[in-house]
Amino acid sequence: MKTLAIDTSNFVMGVALVEENKVIGEVITNLKKNHSIRLMKAIESLLADCDTLPKELDKIVVAEGPGSYTGVRIGVTVAKTLAWTLNIPLVGVSSLEIVAANGRYFNGLISPLFDARRQQIFTGLYRFDNGQELRNEEKDQLVINEQWAGKLKEYNESILFIGNDIEAHKEILTSVLGEQALFASVSQYNPRPSELAFLGMQKEATPVHAFVPNYIRLAEAEANWLKAQEAKNE
Repeated sequence: MKTLAIDTSNFVMGVALVEENKVIGEVITNLKKNHSIRLMKAIESLLADCDTLPKELDKIVVAEGPGSYTGVRIGVTVAKTLAWTLNIPLVGVSSLEIVAANGRYFNGLISPLFDARRQQIFTGLYRFDNGQELRNEEKDQLVINEQWAGKLKEYNESILFIGNDIEAHKEILTSVLGEQALFASVSQYNPRPSELAFLGMQKEATPVHAFVPNYIRLAEAEANWLKAQEAKNE
């Protein structure tokens, strides 16, 4: 079974081709560039380099969010289009879960995070069972960094923070958690699309037309629009 994985949910753009337990090819960049222009070119190049035709794909796996509203939408739109056109299953995986997978051999809790501005973070809490199955301990959510740290302190065990936005929140997390807070190395920050593929292999597919991204919050423009509509109706 050949699986194509796509992640554009943040600055990192990742595409991977996996067959059974083998990573055939993988492309990762961490650049502030337009994913809508680069993604299809990256997919076409990867498939060509791996001597794979689109019709040979058996499954599409995509990072479903949270993250950048635009980034999530681009990846999901391309994934849905490919799955529909090729008539193959589509699977969504939490963008935070993909980052948490980089902490596979950490003996403790893993908190992946993305910056959401105004001291807010997208985060969740995960744990590996014997370095194999990744289990969700606290659901993905949008929360103030200090509140999240206070909640994690109750666990009374080591927490590994992981992700490209750690530095923006490191001071607050450390001030609340002290030695409980540990931080992944820079080489572990980027989500790996090959990990996304393997995570997706273990999950149930969603009908293409029923598949929706998990933004966790509305885009700011949409939220403002709804507030304006409510004000008009008062």
